[in-house]
Amino acid sequence: MVNTLFLPELREMLATGNDQEMAEFCTALHPARTADFMVGLTNDELWQVLAHADIATQVDVFSYIEHHRQIEILETQDREQLARLVAQLSPDDRVDLLQGVDESVLADILQRMPVEERRDFLRLSQYPEGTAGAVMTTDFAKLPETLTVRQAMEEISRQSEDYETIYYLYIVDEEDHLRGLVSARQLLTSMRNPERLISEIMETDLIAVRVTDDQEDVANSVARMDLLAIPVVDPERRVLGIITHDDVIDVMREEATEDAHRSGAVDPLDETYLQTSVFTLTWKRGIWLAVLFFFALMTAFALQRFEEPFETWAWLVPFIPLVISSGGNSGSQSATLIITALSRGHITLKDYRKVMLRELKMGLLLGGGLALMGFLACFLFVPTDQPLGPYATLVVPLTLLLVVVCGTLTGSVLPLVFEKLGWDPAMMSNPFVAGIVDILGILIYVTVAVRLLNPV
Repeated sequence: MVNTLFLPELREMLATGNDQEMAEFCTALHPARTADFMVGLTNDELWQVLAHADIATQVDVFSYIEHHRQIEILETQDREQLARLVAQLSPDDRVDLLQGVDESVLADILQRMPVEERRDFLRLSQYPEGTAGAVMTTDFAKLPETLTVRQAMEEISRQSEDYETIYYLYIVDEEDHLRGLVSARQLLTSMRNPERLISEIMETDLIAVRVTDDQEDVANSVARMDLLAIPVVDPERRVLGIITHDDVIDVMREEATEDAHRSGAVDPLDETYLQTSVFTLTWKRGIWLAVLFFFALMTAFALQRFEEPFETWAWLVPFIPLVISSGGNSGSQSATLIITALSRGHITLKDYRKVMLRELKMGLLLGGGLALMGFLACFLFVPTDQPLGPYATLVVPLTLLLVVVCGTLTGSVLPLVFEKLGWDPAMMSNPFVAGIVDILGILIYVTVAVRLLNPV
């Protein structure tokens, strides 16, 4: 919801050119609140207000503005002022922002930026999307291992404004190889012996990630080890940057959103829902609907193939939705559990035997419970005035048991297969699993019915 509390006052300030009040407005509140109160302004109005703040305040407020509006402002407002603002952004935020603007705008802004920030952007933008290199920042504290505690404190106090975080201080050798880590707390408590070398107090058992590692694996490592930041190194273990906890939160939110889209049979969106065009949304949904339509068509063919048994035993027909939904739902549950466990690192491909055994046991327990309910339901639908044989009331219960077991095994195995093939397990979405189990459910249902109702 757009917060319109200060909109009349802001527009009055703009109309009267009240520079002092606009400058005070930019600094009076937390940057996130300031950005929130300016949501109702046009891009021109927003930038006019923001231009009255100092560059540090501009950066703070600008970082809370919606991403699509940031891009619109870059493409429409004064490039010289914006180049100064962009140069002050953290390296990872700068890359995310500039990669979304038009190429001509990008070239113009880069030309106006300082050489060091321009080179940093070009270097970071070369890393593939979804890797550690694409989300890392190069603003971090690193110290030579030859410094004393006193020298390290002096260095940190001198450069702290340039760092995104100074809680972790990474110790490197002359060629930037990662040697260890000293926390700010360790450094402060070591001031009792200020001439001691930091190499003597540093931790050497460090968790580091490669620059090409998948961002989701990095996020899981940070969450599992409860870290505030994690260093990113090249194959020779030279420190290239760090990934901070706020970047990890963004990654986890992005991955969760992507998995939610895939589990609902929607290709992940590149922009927000409202920013994505109707045609793009239609394509991203339609391509999966076509796949699901194919499986539904296969289910229809299966039903047509067994038209004769259903005509012979018409009382079987009302149970078809029960059989299909039970198998599909159990399969979707298993797929969700396995996909989540894989993404969080709780299981690996090596655990496939354990996974299948557990799902088999759960399938038997769940299927047994549903079979009991199915047995009771048979007394409502199975006709008693026809000689159907002694096993008629066992058709639905036995089918439910087998279909649920089939669903749990299918829902657990297919994500593991996708993982083995190097594909995203979340692509094995719940509707996709249900489509496969629907076909198998019909085959099992008819097979059981024929065996029990028409024994040879």
